[in-house]
Amino acid sequence: MPASSNITWSSVRSRRIANHPDLPLPVLLCAIRTARRLRLRLDEREGVLKVTHPRHVRPGAALEWAATQKNWVADQLRQSLPPEPLEPGSVIPLEGCDVTLAWSEEATRRPVLDGGRLTCGGPLSGFARNIERFLRAVALERLSNETAEVAARAGVRASSVRIGDARTRWGSCSSDGHVRYSWRLILAPPEARRYVVAHEVAHLRHLNHGGAFKAQERELFGGDVSAAEALLRKAGPRLRRIGLAR
Repeated sequence: MPASSNITWSSVRSRRIANHPDLPLPVLLCAIRTARRLRLRLDEREGVLKVTHPRHVRPGAALEWAATQKNWVADQLRQSLPPEPLEPGSVIPLEGCDVTLAWSEEATRRPVLDGGRLTCGGPLSGFARNIERFLRAVALERLSNETAEVAARAGVRASSVRIGDARTRWGSCSSDGHVRYSWRLILAPPEARRYVVAHEVAHLRHLNHGGAFKAQERELFGGDVSAAEALLRKAGPRLRRIGLAR
């Protein structure tokens, strides 16, 4: 018999937060019109378990289903990585290569990359902000150039290229051609970043994931994308924790 649940709801459209005595974290229940089954994942940044479910499934039933996955949840929490603040002495990946963050009184506030060392000056209180600003600037430059190059090969053009910090998506493309990427792609190996660019540029012509889209994605990437996709999926959890406070 399933454990009884003590549910406290807060609702915004089709998103609800609930608690269950068998689960160590709050559960974010999201009713999705296109969902065909229930899915559960750990959102480490928000500190919640996220359940997506078809609209015909009652939120209470989705919550009870999530509780049956308590052993999986425990395993995920054991494997989860701690936050990695941007602080002097930290080692972060930059385009897939390890870089050590350093602070120096003599250095300028604008970080300087020299080999495997990224050095920044100015007040220590602004160190993390300056490092992230630098990484975002590099990301925007790389992704803008790569998107333009790949789009030219595809015979299309992006209306704009911007960066952000979406929790779940590495990139997105709107129907009017605006492409947006996560700045954290600059931390990933170039092959993984190139896959995301190919994916979003393919969306400039095909706003779906059908056969024509997949063929265009493969053509723009230069072959099968599965290895690059798997590489990004493996690296993703750590990349999303870089820059978070302890």
